[in-house]
Amino acid sequence: MGTVESLIGELKIKIISTLGLMDVTPEDIGDDDQLVGGDTGIDSIDVLELVMMIEKDYGIKIENKELGAKVFASVRTLAEFIAEKRQK
Repeated sequence: MGTVESLIGELKIKIISTLGLMDVTPEDIGDDDQLVGGDTGIDSIDVLELVMMIEKDYGIKIENKELGAKVFASVRTLAEFIAEKRQK
């Protein structure tokens, strides 16, 4: 499970830099905390930026809103989604 754990750390840094979250550190984002609409203040416009970052950095497309809602539930669900797609 090390890959998901390392992806979680990597994603936190990418989320912060992609969205320019000045006062947020990776430690501020809980692995299982609600990502969108949670304490980080990430909203649907931010999600679009994250979708583009994931497509660019990982070559993985998030095809629709329903999938996006599931994938962006938390950093862990996002990392698990990316790890799963990479294996295929």
